Amino acid sequence: MTIQLVLEKGGGKLWGRVTYDDNLIVDSAATLQALEKKFRKLLKDFHQLEDVKFEYAYDLTVFFEEFNFLNQSKIAELSGINASLLRQYASGVKNPSEVQVKKIETAIRDLATRLKKVQIYA
Repeated sequence: MTIQLVLEKGGGKLWGRVTYDDNLIVDSAATLQALEKKFRKLLKDFHQLEDVKFEYAYDLTVFFEEFNFLNQSKIAELSGINASLLRQYASGVKNPSEVQVKKIETAIRDLATRLKKVQIYA
């Protein structure tokens, strides 16, 4: 079974939330691995679920920490968003609107599609 795990940053911790069977479960941990472990235990204890796989949904702060090799200025350019504004979103100083999030997500997906087509020759 695959369940969406929403990841956010707050108070210096990684926070996560899942919804299963109309129950919202929220917890925090220092690392993604520790957070997954907690959610697996909670889902097993309260819903008798085993072999759970998580599909991640990131806030921008967690996304750019997890994928820190991505160039934020280039993502901003591809999104049509001011680079300093994107850095503020990534650092958590400002929160993007739903429209801005969609622009950023579209740019990242387009970049991923381009990367999938790359062929490197020796």
